Amino acid sequence: MDGVDEGSLARLFRAALDGDERAYGDFLHETARLVRAWARRRAFGGPDPEDIVQETLLAIHVKRHTWRCDGPVTPWVYAIAKHKLVDALRRQGRHSRIEIGELEDRLAAEEPETVRDWEIGRALETLTPGQRSVVTAISVEGRTIAETARSLDMNETAVRVALHRGLAAIARRFGRD
Repeated sequence: MDGVDEGSLARLFRAALDGDERAYGDFLHETARLVRAWARRRAFGGPDPEDIVQETLLAIHVKRHTWRCDGPVTPWVYAIAKHKLVDALRRQGRHSRIEIGELEDRLAAEEPETVRDWEIGRALETLTPGQRSVVTAISVEGRTIAETARSLDMNETAVRVALHRGLAAIARRFGRD
């Protein structure tokens, strides 16, 4: 979670909802930092990450009453940020134009390892053989739904269902509903 304690962030937001202005300022500052890092990773070559941060903070302010005080706050924040990113991408259109020079540093740099191979294997072991084949083909190998359906002799709807159920099973198993 980028170094922020979920419990302290939730406590800040609860205090903010109870009228503590300082807690609200601290909550927004920490939330902006989280969303900024998240948006920079996902909006490259697309909308300005800072626009996503600002729109997310505004939406949080407007929709603050929708957060369940007994639940975690970061999934709620990231869901809002995701919707704001999608909105920005839709406004931008399908095709963004960037110069190759803008990509040189990122393409040359090695991507940091976020999940080890053994962790992926461990997650896949929890699935049924059919789900494992679909999740591996799409999420690990990067195949499309259509390619996966052809290679596994399934229809595309069945592939989508198996993918959804497999990812949901992994999320449940590893505590990320």
